[in-house]
Amino acid sequence: MIYMSSIQFPSDDRESSFIWDEVKSKAYNTYYPFRTLAINGLQRIEFDPITILYGGNGSGKSTALNVIAEKINAKRESVFNKTNFYPDYLKICTVDMRAVTPAEIRIITSDDVFDYMLNIRNINEGIHEKREEIFQDYLDAKYSQFQMKSMEDYAQLKKVVKSRSKTQSAYTRSELMANIRELSNGESAYMYFTEKIGENSLYILDEPENSLAPKRQIELANFIQDTARFYGCQIIMSTHSPFLLSLPGAKIYNLDENPAAVRKWTELENVRTYYEFFSCHKSEFV
Repeated sequence: MIYMSSIQFPSDDRESSFIWDEVKSKAYNTYYPFRTLAINGLQRIEFDPITILYGGNGSGKSTALNVIAEKINAKRESVFNKTNFYPDYLKICTVDMRAVTPAEIRIITSDDVFDYMLNIRNINEGIHEKREEIFQDYLDAKYSQFQMKSMEDYAQLKKVVKSRSKTQSAYTRSELMANIRELSNGESAYMYFTEKIGENSLYILDEPENSLAPKRQIELANFIQDTARFYGCQIIMSTHSPFLLSLPGAKIYNLDENPAAVRKWTELENVRTYYEFFSCHKSEFV
């Protein structure tokens, strides 16, 4: 599914004209996001169901994703620090949206995934501390010499009876919610994407392979392919991962070239480096 057909960023001349006309009387340390995409040769992106921005640090891929997200009012969870020039830059960008409206437009960044993993750990730590308290309550109640003297002791009586009729683990389970399963970083990261990505929506993913082992990257690639093929989603992402770059039918913009050009995944430097390395060690794989 294609919800957004293209985005046009301002040309180098248009940026220079704006800076000269609008801010020539003032001195600024940065005009960001001006002087980022145009000088790197990225002026227009034509989107497919899956579109990938590839490039090294400083190539502008994250800037492009954030500009796209802001231009189309994508939902985001993590705080995004914008410069004073962002509104001006967005005004001179143009987006071509299709008539069909996506159910959701969302950008997912590495900060979102990291915060999610941190929250799981914090919740589990709190539950673990409570469990230790319940363990001690169980032992105190079970082996106490309790005698009920008044109705004020009724609650303690129930605790003693319950502790003596259950094993420690059964007693604890009955008193405490089950631990949220603490997953590895990679499992948590993968679960975050599967929970956040729904149907008939447009998603912008900034290097989703972070925190994922190769096996999980393959699973994420298959998941992304299925969401675009069967569930009406459009995916725009940046990545260095050969597993994601190899997605069938994905349109890849190589931002390491100037001007940026559409390339096959097998033509990209990062992928070629992997290929040459494993080719040199081919005899060792037996």
